[in-house]
Amino acid sequence: MRLVSWWVRRLVSAVLTLFVVSVLIFAASRLMPGGFAEVVLGPFATPEQRAAMSEKYGLDQSLFAQYGLWLSAALHGDLGTSLLSGEPVAGEFGLRIPVTVELTLLGIGAAVLIGVPLGVYTAVRAGKRGGGALGRLAGGLGVSVPEFVLGSLVVFVFSRYALGLTVGGYRPLGEDLGANLRSMVLPAAVLSVFAIAVTARTTRDAVMNVLVEPYITASVARGETSLFIIGRHVLRNASIPILVVLTSTTAYLLGGAVIVEHLFNLPGVGSYVVQAVGRRDYAVVQAGVLLAAVVFVVLNMLSDAASGVLDPRFGTDRKANR
Repeated sequence: MRLVSWWVRRLVSAVLTLFVVSVLIFAASRLMPGGFAEVVLGPFATPEQRAAMSEKYGLDQSLFAQYGLWLSAALHGDLGTSLLSGEPVAGEFGLRIPVTVELTLLGIGAAVLIGVPLGVYTAVRAGKRGGGALGRLAGGLGVSVPEFVLGSLVVFVFSRYALGLTVGGYRPLGEDLGANLRSMVLPAAVLSVFAIAVTARTTRDAVMNVLVEPYITASVARGETSLFIIGRHVLRNASIPILVVLTSTTAYLLGGAVIVEHLFNLPGVGSYVVQAVGRRDYAVVQAGVLLAAVVFVVLNMLSDAASGVLDPRFGTDRKANR
């Protein structure tokens, strides 16, 4: 019963969060400098032309009426129509979501495949020569270099020198696997640097906390191998903080994908929303930010659920702390 109550609280909190986000982004999109009619028609449009365009897209109604209509449609799966292209926003997102998802999955995959082993290695060698220095160096470089700086450097180098990898020229995964991977390796590498560093640092701290537990000493005394101890005891008991940081890192990667998609000219959701901001395409901006909020809330709930499976006390502890 306590667990059910906790999940009800989480669902209510998620709904309230999404409601507040929807209100804020709707208001912010309407308060941006300039206006849709001015952007589309130009500064020399007549008042009659502006009024006709506002009436066509419902921009002449009150903000409350516009918000109510938009929210009602969104709850029924209708994210509106792009004010510029005239195409349904849901359809436009459907074409671009696979690009952003692929980029994010490659980034989080690199964090798991590189960051977790690196964190375990530096934790095991913390008291030995080079172990601590390697962890600090990797973590410091990873979190201190912005994606824009690193991405700009990568674009400059690989645009100037032919090194077998392409900058731009994205090809869908279903059309040409080889060309797709060649166009995604560099963006994914830039995006994953921060994720790898944070994951490695968190894994290192979590593993070091587990290594001092008495049952680890007992396992060593029983003659169990290091690989068995790490796989059976250490990683399982250190998995909760690693899982939490991977969840938060995934949300970060979705935000970082906006910059990376722009730098590498990828047709993803992030670059599409950025273009919509400059063009005052309210429907696209609202839908994009709302989609990001939904993903973030869902990721947090999945993290809580997975943590509860790994440690049944987790849900109760989180409830007590709220």
